[in-house]
Formats: sequence, structure tokens, C-alpha cells
Amino acid sequence: MKEQEYKIENIKSFELADIFECGQCFRWSKQEDGSYTGVFKGNVMNVQKHGDTVTFKGICNGNIKEIVEDYFDLKRNYEEIKSRLEKIDDNVKTSIQYGKGIRILNQDLWEMIISYIISANNNIPRIKGIIERISKNYGKEIQFQGEKYYTFPSLEELKDVTVEEYRKLGAGFRDIRLYETVHMLLDKKVDLDEMQKNSNTIEVREQLLTLSGVGPKVADCILLFSTLKRFEVFPIDVWVRRVMNELYIKNEDETKINKKEIEKLAQEKFGKLAGIAQQYLFYWKREA
Repeated sequence: MKEQEYKIENIKSFELADIFECGQCFRWSKQEDGSYTGVFKGNVMNVQKHGDTVTFKGICNGNIKEIVEDYFDLKRNYEEIKSRLEKIDDNVKTSIQYGKGIRILNQDLWEMIISYIISANNNIPRIKGIIERISKNYGKEIQFQGEKYYTFPSLEELKDVTVEEYRKLGAGFRDIRLYETVHMLLDKKVDLDEMQKNSNTIEVREQLLTLSGVGPKVADCILLFSTLKRFEVFPIDVWVRRVMNELYIKNEDETKINKKEIEKLAQEKFGKLAGIAQQYLFYWKREA
């Protein structure tokens, strides 16, 4: 594979920090020059933005233009999505102005399942570290711009990894969950290809919840941030509960708020764009 380059001029709804720091991905790192380098779907890529021009450079397992258009969801009109959401209320409008360059990435379903199991009760630096060590130990090496990068391992590449080996890589209590989920998928107790074809979000969510280490919030993150791309789901963590309480529910004790109450409110307010609204609100609340 040789290095390829692709440039886009006058791109709208595309800001590097908004995309890579909004909590949806774990394998992108900011470089000293302000660009970001990441590993995804067997590709290593650097993304740089100057003015209205975005430059993508990478070692890709295919045509870089097609890979970029798919992964960064470039064929979707985020300007139209934002204009629809901004009409809901001033809170949503403010959050969109803060994170105006967010795009929901089309990330590999298998990688998102493992990544979000690792994310449970964890912080982003630790999540990134565990994923990086798993990739370095079991993925494939790719050299790019004088550095070594490692692809996220396939299901087959993890089939012989033991609980103890996951523990040595720092997975903590998630070690057994990673092991069990890998083997459930290998045994086709949950079929990822069938899941990808199933348009019924409730059924897909129920299937995800049968996997070891996948609870409601993890399932919703997988549904939203993977190639499943279900924008109607509304993942709820501490930050989302806080922002929904402060803006709309206004309970003096936010820990008393039922998740079902938040989900119902999100569906009523945001409808089929609940997941995108969640990203704007989450990023605004956490960062600002």
C-alpha cells in the first residue's frame, strides 16, 4: 500500500476538534501541528485543515476519496440537520454553534463493540491506552510517515487471546467480558452481518444487549457511532443526564432522574435526530 492524498475545498460542517474530541472515537490523536492522525478500518490517515481546505493523507486499503467520503459521512447534509435541530430551542442552537463541525463517523461495528465495552466506567486516556495495546499486540503493523501504527485486530486475530492476556493489557474487570463477547461472536450467537442488515433498531439493540459487557448506554453508543448509524438512539451518561436536567428537567437531585424520563424527553424533542442532538449537547456541556 502506498501513501495517497485527497483534498476538499470549501467543506462545511467539518472541524477537526469537534469530530475527534466529541467522544465518539478513540484512535485519533492530535499532532503538534494541529492535525489529527488515526487508524481505522485497516487505514492510517492524517487529517489537516487550513482555512476551508481539508487535506487527507494516508496509507489506505482502497481509494482514499471513497474511504474518506464513507468514513467521514461526507454525503450527508449536516447543514440541513443543524438547521432542523436549531429550530427546537435556544439551548440546542447554542450547543450546535459550539460544536458546529461535528460529523458522526462511520466506524467499524466490530471495533465499536470492543471499544465501548472497554469504555464502561473508564476515562478516555485509559480507554485509548487499552485499545492501543490490544492493537499493538494482535493487529497488523502499518508504517506511515516514519511511525509504526497498528490496525484494530479482527475477530479471528483475537480468537486465542485469554482472559489473563486481556488483564495484562490493562482491561481490568472488562477482561472476562471481552473474552466472552469475542467467543459469542465467533460462535455466531450474535451475527454481525445479520445485525448490519436489520433495519429494526429495537431488535438490534436487544441483540447487542445479549453480549457480555454491553449495557444500555454501551449498546446505544454502538448503535450511534458504528456503521449501524441509528440516529434515533440517545446514549445517556453522567454528562448527558446533567445537561438534560439543567436545561429541561430541573430536578434538584440529578441522580434521582430516571433514564426512561430522559429517553422519553429526547424522543419528544429531537425525534429521529436524537443521537446527533445528543452529540452537540454532550460536547458543549463537557467542553464549555
